[in-house]
Formats: sequence, structure tokens, C-alpha cells
Amino acid sequence: MQLGLFGINFGACADPDLQVRVARAAEETGFDSIWTGEHVAMPVRNNPVPAAPETPFLDSLVALTHVAAHTRRVRLGTGILVLPHHNPVLVAKALASLDVISAGRLIAGFAAGYVEGEFAALGVDFHRRGAITDEYLAAIRVLWTEELPRFDGRFAAFGDIRFEPKPRQRPHPPIIVGGHAAPALRRAARYGDGWYGFGLTLEAAAPLIQELRRLRAEIGRTAAPFEISLTTFEALDAELVARAAAIGVDRLIVYPIVPAVELEATVRALGTTLAAAAAAAGR
Repeated sequence: MQLGLFGINFGACADPDLQVRVARAAEETGFDSIWTGEHVAMPVRNNPVPAAPETPFLDSLVALTHVAAHTRRVRLGTGILVLPHHNPVLVAKALASLDVISAGRLIAGFAAGYVEGEFAALGVDFHRRGAITDEYLAAIRVLWTEELPRFDGRFAAFGDIRFEPKPRQRPHPPIIVGGHAAPALRRAARYGDGWYGFGLTLEAAAPLIQELRRLRAEIGRTAAPFEISLTTFEALDAELVARAAAIGVDRLIVYPIVPAVELEATVRALGTTLAAAAAAAGR
């Protein structure tokens, strides 16, 4: 099992100096990956996000580029990008560029989103977000893998173009799909190289992991690599790591919610405590 760290671009880690110290602490203590979250503009009233509207969120790709410049090994995950908020050609370019400059460390996580106020602020149809996400995922894969990419969809269309450079990772960086609802699970099974469950207990995650296995078998994708990542707010200890491995979790992405002055030390302590347990659970 691998150990990831969530939240490198917001809250306390919106401070670029602390962001670098936390990223280096994670890399030095055995974390395999560092992950961002994404909210462009949160509603002031009726905000469904489990963070205050005034919480500072740095752009995921800017933050991960900063982290890439100050680390050497740790992987860089978008956990997640709200895909309908982005032009697929532009975001494919930015992600490919990040993969190139980081020497192939990108993990590209996407989801359809759930904050209607953000969609309104961006002028994107909230009610078509699932269909837009499915189409954009297919379009990005074409851009990353085809010499002369061509795509003809309802929400994205291009042809007679070159798209260079391709990502460093071939055929492309891992595509991780987030979300817990049935459409999100189907999307992960069909389009993803993995799934990211956020804020779930292990008990709640277990049947979703089983459903992903069933869906992938149904469409003949069981032989393709597929990673299960999970962030849970249960007590983080070696026993939790072992239980997570037992239900099929491949990467436990921890989110330490502590005061800013304690964050770097907390990350070092978690890496020291959990990385060995995660390595043992993966044997």
C-alpha cells in the first residue's frame, strides 16, 4: 500500500513556504504522493463544501508545479480537478506540461463536481456536468495519446491539429476518477485507471470498492491496472492501514487537520508511523 498526503494547496498550505516544508516532510518520511483539492469560488450561502467559503485555495496546477520544483521523488496528484470547469484542451496541455517538467510524476484526478454555485459563477451547465465530464475524459485521452488527435463531441471538438509535448508517462499519466454516486463509479470503471474516495469510513468504502470490481468485470476491464485511493477521517494508525488494505485500498491519502504551526511536524510523525505500516500491508 502507498501513503498519500492531501491538502497541499489550500488552508495553511496556501502559504508557499509552508507548502514546500510540508511537501519535503512528506517526501522525506515515506509518502509516495501529494494531492491537491479544487474549489475555484465557493458560495457564501448554502455552501456544501466542508470548508469555509473564505478558505484560500491555490490553483492546483500552479501549486503542484511549485511542489515539483522543490521535490524529486514524490508523485503529484490532483485530487481532484472539477473537469467541467476546464477547457479540455487547455487542461490537457497544462497537465502534460506538469508531467514533463516533473519527470513523469503526475497523477491526474478528475470528477464532475457538486457545488452548483461554482458552476453558476463559471457559466457551466451544472445539470450536464456528468455528460461533460465523460466527454472531456475521452477527449483528454485522445490528446495525450494520438499523433494527430481528432475528437467530435457535443461539448468538445477538434481536429487537424498537433498536440505536443505528450506527457512523459506513456501511454499517459494515470487517470483517477473521484466521486461516490453511482454515475461516478461507472465513470471510474469505464474511463479511469483508479478511483478516489474522499471522506468515507472504511465500512462505507468497502461496498463501493466491490461495486467498482463488478462494474469493471461487466465491461471487461479487470485486467487493466486500477488503483483504489481513499481519504478517511478515522483515527490514523497502523491498525487502520491494515484494515484499509484488507478491503482493497491501494493508497491511503491522509488529511491531517491541525493548526498550521503543527502541520509539518504532524506530517513527519504520520510518515514515520504509517509509511512502514503501509509498506507491510502491501506485502
